[in-house]
Amino acid sequence: METGLGLRAAVSGRVLLPGDEGFAEAARPWNLAVEQPVAAVVEAADVDDVAAVVRYARTAGRAVAAQTTGHSAAPGTDGAILLRTRRLDEVVVRPERRLARVGAGVTWDRVLAAATPYGLTGLAGSSPVVGVTGYTLSGGLSWFGRRYGWAADAVTAFEVVDADGERARVTAGSDPELFWALRGGGGDFAIVTAIEFELFPAPALYGGAMAWPLARADEVAAAYLEVTAQAPPALSAWLGRLNLPGVPPMVTVSVAFLGEADEARDLLKPLDAIGGPLQDTRGPLTPAELGAITGDPVDPMPSASGGELLTGLDEAALRVLLHEPIDPLGGVQIRHLGGALAEERPDGGACGALAEPYLLYTFGAVTGPDTAAAIRERQRRIAGDLGGLVTGRRPYICLGAGETVAHTFPAATLDRLRRIKRERDPHGVFLANHPVAH
Repeated sequence: METGLGLRAAVSGRVLLPGDEGFAEAARPWNLAVEQPVAAVVEAADVDDVAAVVRYARTAGRAVAAQTTGHSAAPGTDGAILLRTRRLDEVVVRPERRLARVGAGVTWDRVLAAATPYGLTGLAGSSPVVGVTGYTLSGGLSWFGRRYGWAADAVTAFEVVDADGERARVTAGSDPELFWALRGGGGDFAIVTAIEFELFPAPALYGGAMAWPLARADEVAAAYLEVTAQAPPALSAWLGRLNLPGVPPMVTVSVAFLGEADEARDLLKPLDAIGGPLQDTRGPLTPAELGAITGDPVDPMPSASGGELLTGLDEAALRVLLHEPIDPLGGVQIRHLGGALAEERPDGGACGALAEPYLLYTFGAVTGPDTAAAIRERQRRIAGDLGGLVTGRRPYICLGAGETVAHTFPAATLDRLRRIKRERDPHGVFLANHPVAH
């Protein structure tokens, strides 16, 4: 009760406590498989509310976990205050400077819709309903990452509330250490209330997905390897296997190309040579239509996912991924990396470079604890079967239950992040999905 009284007196937004009507829904993340047993939920009305919550939490000895959607929510929020930022929803596009400024409550679909009339795009991923802030703090692997790198490295400024409850604008010039940490190091260092980032020219886009019966997997994989071997940085291609209830097993290739349709079709000729696809949605796109390429779920659902970085693909690996049983997984996806993602940037953020050429992404629907455990066991078994192709490193956005940032960052990067955490948040006010101290 004291928590509720203190918070309600401090903020103008809605405060919900356990037992209040609407509390369970407000505390629930997009990923319904994750339980969030928080002490309170605050729906911030504005940045002043964010600052007030931080000051209250520091005095009360509680942590604050900030979320827009909770796509990457993780266990560990016991006793924390969950800060919802959805009402920080301003989107401003400055086409003459190729910049966007968005509040912490904005999702990617709104940014892309605002940028499309100017022939511009942001470095969005496959889902249009993921929050820009959480995605970017985690690095942000975009369809256009091979061309332009991490979404985090496109950031020009963060607007934050620090551990003292003070507001600040963080840039490479004003606070280089915090600016570095926020670009891919997660949300452990400040509450981000708005982000300013670069937009990129997209006068023409081409993309979509092809699907064939799983029996054609070997042909599709051979064509996929041929395409990715010659792919320019403007082309991203993902090889997938779908294993969904009630749907015949399929092998898929999803593509996005930052350029004209004729050039894209020429690059993708090996796929067209297979013939007989069950589906082919490829065609010219606008940035606002990027979410249609893979058709990621837009409604909350219980799920479990994971990722492994691979040093390559060989016949044995493709046999494991495309022919061996993968139940209870709903699918596996091989994402081609490289290009700008592999480049070391002296001005880059904490996410660093990805030397590995492929990312294996696995996912499944969770119907209960037994399913979740079975999914994790299948993920471990697949990784084991892939042997030396698996590096053991995972991008921050692919960390699953029980995994820590030690799986993501090299030792020197992790040491630097932990030092910044100690210096900027010595009382542990901020709680990221995957804390750097763990």
